[in-house]
Amino acid sequence: MAELGRAALVLTFGLVVYALAAGAYAAAARRRRLARSAQNALLAAFISTAVAAGVLWAAFARRDFSFVYVANHSALKLPLAYRLSAFWGGQEGSLLLWLLILTGFSAAAVLLDRRATRELLAWVTPVLGGVACFFAFMLVFVASPFGTQVAPADGAGLNPSLQNPYMLAHPPMLYLGYVGLTIPWAFGMGALLSGRTDERWIVATRRWTLAAWMFLGIGQLLGSHWAYVEVGWGGYYAWDPVENAALMPWLAATAFLHSVMIQEKRGMLRVWNMLLVILAFGLSLFGTFLTRSGVINSIHSFTQSSIGPWFLGFIGVVVAFSLTLVFWRLPLLRSKTKLESLVSREATFLYNNLLLVALTLTILWGVTFPILSEAVRGTAITVSKPYYNFFLRSFGLPLLLLMGIGPLVPWRRASLRSLERTFLWPLGIAVAAGVVVIAFGGGSSKIGLITYTFAAFVAASIGLEFVRGTRARHALTGGSWVVAFGGLVARNRRRYGGYVVHAAIVLLAVGIAGSSLYQTVREQKLQRGQSMTVAGYTLAYRSFQTKQGPNSTESRALLAVSRGKHSLGTLDPGKNFYPVEQQTSNEVAIRPNWATGEDLYVIADQIDADGSVYFKVLVKPAVNLIWLAGFVFVLGSVIALWPDAREERRLAERYGTAGAAVRA
Repeated sequence: MAELGRAALVLTFGLVVYALAAGAYAAAARRRRLARSAQNALLAAFISTAVAAGVLWAAFARRDFSFVYVANHSALKLPLAYRLSAFWGGQEGSLLLWLLILTGFSAAAVLLDRRATRELLAWVTPVLGGVACFFAFMLVFVASPFGTQVAPADGAGLNPSLQNPYMLAHPPMLYLGYVGLTIPWAFGMGALLSGRTDERWIVATRRWTLAAWMFLGIGQLLGSHWAYVEVGWGGYYAWDPVENAALMPWLAATAFLHSVMIQEKRGMLRVWNMLLVILAFGLSLFGTFLTRSGVINSIHSFTQSSIGPWFLGFIGVVVAFSLTLVFWRLPLLRSKTKLESLVSREATFLYNNLLLVALTLTILWGVTFPILSEAVRGTAITVSKPYYNFFLRSFGLPLLLLMGIGPLVPWRRASLRSLERTFLWPLGIAVAAGVVVIAFGGGSSKIGLITYTFAAFVAASIGLEFVRGTRARHALTGGSWVVAFGGLVARNRRRYGGYVVHAAIVLLAVGIAGSSLYQTVREQKLQRGQSMTVAGYTLAYRSFQTKQGPNSTESRALLAVSRGKHSLGTLDPGKNFYPVEQQTSNEVAIRPNWATGEDLYVIADQIDADGSVYFKVLVKPAVNLIWLAGFVFVLGSVIALWPDAREERRLAERYGTAGAAVRA
């Protein structure tokens, strides 16, 4: 089976090399049949890569420890679900996952966009083939997952932090986002190579970009919830380098999604959009480099390896290649349309872009500074949370405010009188929200007060847009208000799906502000029979028990929880000891209050031999709004992604080709 896996990867490498070489020659020489052959090579590469992935998954399922990779990342008693997720628990498997998704996306892009401009797709094929060449080369010659050995009696096990249900979905979601950004980048480079620098490449990849952006967002929220329930420190985002590695391409893709609207509407910012798609893809590669190179220490970085120089070199090649093409095509990218007013929707989108890119670059500097300081001085100087929090507030709060301003400002230019009428209700609601926050004691944190006020302003502006649109639709078509609302969203899914995503960001902002700025924390050591009080909750330590799990020893402290005279049940924080891995994990206990969004969060920090336990208890207001925001985010993304036949017809007429519609 190992030989089959190796042979499949060698075949993949040959196919993607052919796609690169034959595709480039076909595009340059305008050889249509050869270009089709190169595209078919990408389709075949997906099949051969799927065979290799199937071999590795089968080895994990069968506990075949003759595979070195399987022995290093699983064990006999490891449950099946975690044995299968161990596929991406190390560098070789994660590289294979990258290649599998990349060849799958490349095959889908070739199939779904074959009716697009032939000259554009002809150049996209070798670009995709070139990226796949790197990952196939790494798997064949540098980091193969199919190394074999004399099978040991048991494997080394899987990192306990990865033995969590969220780890079944979090890494694949991130990889779908990372790899998905390859498609818009490849089409952008194909547009530069072919000289087709109008909006067609953006139209062809709009849903690819939205999907990649959505997967990255979902992946980060799943990762945040994993950190919240598994790591056992009471938070959900620690500005860890690998967390930041996923956030940066998402921020760049967010800027790109907003900026391309200006290009589609006004034909502006062509150079800027090319730079944004390069930045987003480059940061997706950088994120993989950080996770798998071993260059940084992170709770999320589970491997130490020697592949870092290869990745760094590839990132350098990608950036140099991309910027060379941009400079080469600058005359074609220049736009004749200029910004007409600083008070217009174009201007708010531009301000949004500048803030998003500024936040991305400050995070990038914070991530790379320890690496650079170690390379120059020999000592890694870490960048702490205050650095990131300062810039999040400096750039994030204006971004939040712009989310409420942008939808209410017209294109081209706006008059002061129209702005006064438009912003009257949102401003009034924002002021009222601020008064309510102060009345309930929220004025103790100025940042919290500003966040809640801005969030109310944005929520009001979103609501106003839906009310106006529904009223106009009802006046036009009659019928019920529900039908009018549904018709409004259905006729402009991209716009109103975006507003739903904005509502998710409002929930996220309120949840982050509430849970971090207004939380209550108390730590106390308790003997059996003793109790402690936190923010109105009483926790009484009743008993301690130990039991055997599937592959760990589980120790739990039983706490009876009450508030006033009302019993709220029990909580059982504790620890798990994994004998194969020789590691211990914190197992927190959480009691959510969905009515208020509040969590009672209990950690058993230290368990002594006499049965006494050192507890850390946190009461986190509004934290569940963060997870609710995830569901709203998915809803808005799906609405924006949902195919719209009317939109496709408009695009086809605009660009004069039946295939210009978005099919990705």
